[in-house]
Amino acid sequence: MVEIPHDPVAAVAALDEPTRRRLYDYVVRRPGPVGRDEAAAAVGAPRTTVAFHLDRLVDEGLLEAVHERRTGRTGPGAGRPAKLYRRAPHPIAVSLPENRYELIGALLADAVAESDTTGEPPRAVLHRRARELGRGLGRSGGDPVAALEGLGFEPRAEGDSVVLGNCPFHSLAQRHTELVCGANLCLLEGLVSGLGADLRARLDPSPGHCCVRLEP
Repeated sequence: MVEIPHDPVAAVAALDEPTRRRLYDYVVRRPGPVGRDEAAAAVGAPRTTVAFHLDRLVDEGLLEAVHERRTGRTGPGAGRPAKLYRRAPHPIAVSLPENRYELIGALLADAVAESDTTGEPPRAVLHRRARELGRGLGRSGGDPVAALEGLGFEPRAEGDSVVLGNCPFHSLAQRHTELVCGANLCLLEGLVSGLGADLRARLDPSPGHCCVRLEP
């Protein structure tokens, strides 16, 4: 299932504060986790201020907090583990309009890998996996508009239909239209099926829109 735990725009905006940006740059350049005292000395700011900014960076998904004993001792008397900070394991990027190249890339790679193992045609595997992913996303709950917005499709009503103002796979779809649009159609078929929505997805490419349209 695709999960987007943090708002990437808010995460990037958090770096606009000068001290916070210096702290982030310092932490991600260190070979190991960084403690508050070390970070405070590096940026020349009070420890309490540094602790606030580091925890804000964790909240925004830019850093990850870990707890380790730096003395090397264990057991009773070893002291409490220190709170340390390091780069978060998941990259954060902002694009306007929104894209989901990691999602389509994972689908394509998984389809090729499964095809190599089973001998099933790659495109058939891709379409099946895209429908399965869509159904899983749909079963997580919510209404169709919210689900589509979460994937970056920019849905808007047009009569009884739903038009998708953005293709989150645009660059790849431009280069490999039949392959990517076919997978996109299967993804959205699975999504509306998982949601139990009274809609059907069909290919209806038009300039400035996603290639798929949702109709009653």
